[in-house]
Amino acid sequence: MGIERVMLAVLIVVGTVAFGATRQQKVGTFLGIPYDWRWPTTALIRERFWNPDDPRVLTPKVFGWGWSVNLAALVRRLRGG
Repeated sequence: MGIERVMLAVLIVVGTVAFGATRQQKVGTFLGIPYDWRWPTTALIRERFWNPDDPRVLTPKVFGWGWSVNLAALVRRLRGG
């Protein structure tokens, strides 16, 4: 991994934290990438990792910056439904 990629990743993470902090938002998107800085709860973990009502395979991460995989949607797609 080149130094340019590392620096870009650091810049994006710092930008995300600064963006959320200046707007006092714990949930949102930065450069199209979702973030959630709220303390994870059991309900939120289940909602992001196993939510048959949500058609998205990629959901916002439980805590932090990025995406999680909705396993219920993934299984449904693999079965062809």
